[in-house]
Amino acid sequence: MNIWLLIVAMALVSLAERASFLLLNDRLRPPPMLERALKYVPAAVLSALVAPAVFSSSGVALGPLDVRLIAATLATTVAWLSGSVIGTLAAGMGTLWALTWLLG
Repeated sequence: MNIWLLIVAMALVSLAERASFLLLNDRLRPPPMLERALKYVPAAVLSALVAPAVFSSSGVALGPLDVRLIAATLATTVAWLSGSVIGTLAAGMGTLWALTWLLG
């Protein structure tokens, strides 16, 4: 019984926290410095998700034929030059799949 009460309480707290951003958006504005800092969150989260997959120690030899490193480098170059999310994903995943298929 106590575990269900805890689950319901956690769900209500989570719902209240998420709803507060929608309901109180007009009244509560974050400081300008925090708003500027929050612009970097998506890039930081993406880096935190991608970096372990590229640089993990399990099965990755950081040599010239590391397909994940090559695909990540190409995707980074496409992102830098074009700024296109779709182009970056297509270049990175296309390179990863093609090199994995070609090199086995």
